[in-house]
Amino acid sequence: MSEDITAPEAAREKPASGYSWYVLGVLVVVYILNFIDRQILAILAVDIKRDLGLDDSDLGFLGGAAFAVFYALFGVPLGRLADRWHRVRLLTFGLMLWSTMTALSGFARNFTTLSLARMGVGVGEATASPTAYSLISDYFPARQRATALAIYSSGLYLGGGVSLLIGAKISQVWDAAYPEGGIGGLVGWQAAFLAVGLPGVLLALWVASLREPARDAKAAAGERHPLLDFLIDLSMLLPPFTLFHAWRRGVMAVLINLVMAAAMTAFALVMIRLTKNVPQWAAIAFGYYAVFSWASTLRRNDPATFQLIWGTPAFICTALGYGLVSLGAYALAFWSPTYGEIMLGLPKGELAFVLGGCGAASGFLGVILGGRLSDWLRARNPSGRILVVMFGILAPVIPIWIGFTTESAVVFYVMSFLAGMFAATALGAAAATTQDLVLPQMRGTATASFFLATTLVGLGLGPFMVGAVSDLSGSLRIGVLSLIGVAPISLALLIWAYRALPQAEATIAQRAEAAVLKG
Repeated sequence: MSEDITAPEAAREKPASGYSWYVLGVLVVVYILNFIDRQILAILAVDIKRDLGLDDSDLGFLGGAAFAVFYALFGVPLGRLADRWHRVRLLTFGLMLWSTMTALSGFARNFTTLSLARMGVGVGEATASPTAYSLISDYFPARQRATALAIYSSGLYLGGGVSLLIGAKISQVWDAAYPEGGIGGLVGWQAAFLAVGLPGVLLALWVASLREPARDAKAAAGERHPLLDFLIDLSMLLPPFTLFHAWRRGVMAVLINLVMAAAMTAFALVMIRLTKNVPQWAAIAFGYYAVFSWASTLRRNDPATFQLIWGTPAFICTALGYGLVSLGAYALAFWSPTYGEIMLGLPKGELAFVLGGCGAASGFLGVILGGRLSDWLRARNPSGRILVVMFGILAPVIPIWIGFTTESAVVFYVMSFLAGMFAATALGAAAATTQDLVLPQMRGTATASFFLATTLVGLGLGPFMVGAVSDLSGSLRIGVLSLIGVAPISLALLIWAYRALPQAEATIAQRAEAAVLKG
């Protein structure tokens, strides 16, 4: 088995071609639009809060779990579909779906309809990174992979920054032109959703023109049609089908699944009592239960993939450690414009221009520098990339504290830039580490599993955590500063990953073979 595994990797060790860089460029454009559609809510939050009568925890849900849970859960079967099916076709479909749902957000009239539209955006965007990571890993050799993934990840920051500029400008121009509401009574924030959603349909045609790289036939083939496998994988996540899959594993598996369901229900009820927010904790509890059910079924159906992902502490600790980095990053990206507008009295246009520009520049610089540094360290130390992830959780602490306690707009902007740049260094390093810990035919699933942490932990909890603490304390400043408390937990997980990674990477083939034989 090991000869079949290593041969394709060795063949791809030649430098990336010009077409590989072209594909990477197209994928970056897609990721920019991905984050424009995802993050535009941040600059529109104050207007949405006013028009729909929401509180900060409601905004945190819309900016976090409403999107994150569905993004994460659909990312699991879509990641496995990316391992088996035509990735370019899958990305084209996903781009059309999330762009349409973003446009439909512009017709939302209340909290429920906007929540449903955000959930649809999450489902569509779940196709993006599993397909892109898998394509990039095929188009680029291992020694260039972290750099390529870092360049792709720069779209996160460019899109997030541009979303503020676009959202603020469109909403202000529309409201100035139609102070009583425009066509159909639409106001500025609704027009902004429409304006950024519709171009994605055209971009999908460009994506459809990309070439699908050839893959090892044994890695790509399956006993069933890949789309049927996708439906089966999806059923592993959705009750009551989760109980059916548990029943196939035996009575004890059903009991364990029911115990997990009861535990998540109890967890949700306790958190609802504490925070008074039903949709947040219902979504999070459902998400965690679904992931548990999927992982349990994966263990039976694909023991090698389960072993290299869920059975590898280095993978889990890297994913969770970075998930807490992303918790802070997502929360800051969502709440910084609102904080500047409410706490410092800064105008929306200025915040969009400065925070948008700073977010794009700092994120781009951070992720590129972090990717290059992590490749350099990896060549000298098997665990070298983890050092960059550690930097990404520790370095932002002081800028966050200074930036969100100052009364100076200039200091606020400068510290926001530094915090964003430092946190961004971790992404390419963490992503490349998780790709290195699995076999080539498992990369889509590994990507989906990695994004479970960044979404269900980072995006699902970060924006809401700040909003909930803000509501409870009466201070948005305290809400933002509460993010510093996650740093020690993340650091402990990353230290564990640093120590476990060399042995885990050196035994990939052996552990996969052992899992298959045992299964």
